[in-house]
Amino acid sequence: MKILIPTPLRLYAGKQDTVDVKATTVGDALVQLTSTHPDLKKHLYTDDGKLRAFVNVYLNDEDVRYLAEKENTRVKDGDHLSIIPSIAGGNIW
Repeated sequence: MKILIPTPLRLYAGKQDTVDVKATTVGDALVQLTSTHPDLKKHLYTDDGKLRAFVNVYLNDEDVRYLAEKENTRVKDGDHLSIIPSIAGGNIW
């Protein structure tokens, strides 16, 4: 399966826009990603091992937070994970 890396995090993933992993669950895919690219871990996870609140992960088009099994959701070849960091701040005026 492919993990789509957003532009702000590509620096920590060898400047790649996608990373291929062989995984059975969403969590397994993220573990493989952060094992291969350890600099990503601090940007995706808190010190206690939970996904950061501002990091959104989508399995295909579904927000993983709203799936029944969350990170334990099974994945298959052809699936893709998208990591979408929330962006906040700025001034509208």
